[in-house]
Amino acid sequence: MSELTALLIERLAPLAPVAVDVTDDSAKHAGHAGNSGGGHLSAKIVSNAFSGLSAVARHQAVYRLVSDLMPDRLHALSLTLKTPEELARAAAPPSPASAA
Repeated sequence: MSELTALLIERLAPLAPVAVDVTDDSAKHAGHAGNSGGGHLSAKIVSNAFSGLSAVARHQAVYRLVSDLMPDRLHALSLTLKTPEELARAAAPPSPASAA
C-alpha cells in the first residue's frame, strides 16, 4: 500500500466506512498534461454516513476530508460511494417477478 493510499484511508475515518477499496492508478497517468506529480487514486467507499445524501453531497463529504491534499499530493480522485443497503441491493439477484 502506498503512503498516499494509506493517508486517504486514514482521512476517511470520520465517515466510519464499512468498506474501503483504494486503487492507485498513478502509473496510468504519469506525465499527462496538468499533472503536478500528485497521485491518481480510485476509491470505492461504503458508509452509513452517505444515507440520505445526494451523489453530489456524498462527493463533497469526501472532498472536504482530503481537500488539503489536492492538487499537490493527490491530483485526481475517482469515487464510487454507496450505503451498505445500496451495496446489498446491487449484489442481490433479481427477483423472479422482475426477470419476466
